[in-house]
Amino acid sequence: MALDPEFVADCPYGPEAICIDEIVEIDTESNLVRARMPTHPDLPLTRDQRSHPVRHPRHVSGGFMVHLTGILGFMHTYFVLGLRHADGWIGYGGRIYDARFSALATMGAPLDVEVRATKIRQSRDRVFGRYEFRFTQGDTVVYRGDQAAMWMRVAES
Repeated sequence: MALDPEFVADCPYGPEAICIDEIVEIDTESNLVRARMPTHPDLPLTRDQRSHPVRHPRHVSGGFMVHLTGILGFMHTYFVLGLRHADGWIGYGGRIYDARFSALATMGAPLDVEVRATKIRQSRDRVFGRYEFRFTQGDTVVYRGDQAAMWMRVAES
């Protein structure tokens, strides 16, 4: 399914920084969101690479993939937990326990990006989440991560 325009409007990042074009699966029972991200030379950071066909081929930047983990975390809180930025909820990455880049994500085939919450602790105004990430391109795993984030509801003053 295409991205929900209400999600895009609620996201704390604009559409060019979201970069996901399709939600493949939302499984609230398994705390899982899977999406698809096209790969193209105009992605943030990728467009600024000084590439070389052998020594430094154009690829999805590892830094941008870490940014995508934040977007996926936001997607999880929006679609699985029902938290809305418009209602005062905001999240920040707290810790990267593990980040493994297994292969370059090259231009062409889309990335299948997945987040699964492995732990959620929720109170009235705070949510702690621990997440596993898995990004694949075709049959190749390009990134695996284990990260935590804190979500807070901030009252307007």
